[in-house]
Amino acid sequence: MKFELITPVGIKRSEDIYEVVLPTMDGEIGVLPGHEPLVTLLEAGVMMVRYKKTDSEMEPIAVSRGIAEITGDTVRILADEAEGSEDLVEAEVKAALARAEKMRSEAKSQVELNEAMAMLRRQGARLKVAELKRRTHRERKTL
Repeated sequence: MKFELITPVGIKRSEDIYEVVLPTMDGEIGVLPGHEPLVTLLEAGVMMVRYKKTDSEMEPIAVSRGIAEITGDTVRILADEAEGSEDLVEAEVKAALARAEKMRSEAKSQVELNEAMAMLRRQGARLKVAELKRRTHRERKTL
């Protein structure tokens, strides 16, 4: 199935995959070849991609808000931001998460609180991807 990941800066990925798990507003959904057509909203979270049916591992990708369009054998993701584990440095993500927590505690209006909460969700997803990267790297070293 064709997978396209598009952000405001352009196409980040365009490749063939077997499966993708998406963080939607209604919970996670898995998409396999032959999935029914669907358009759904994405929330900040971790998208998991399996490239081949025989792969045992899935690649995590942090994604912010966006839209997923599933048509035939194509999954097209339009996201505000998306980062794979190769793009993330765990220490930087933790610093950004701390800034978001500070924003939340210092919010003086509902608008500021909403912005801080959205930033917390984005940074939480990025941290999860960075931690998965570290755990996978450590597991490979012990094999």
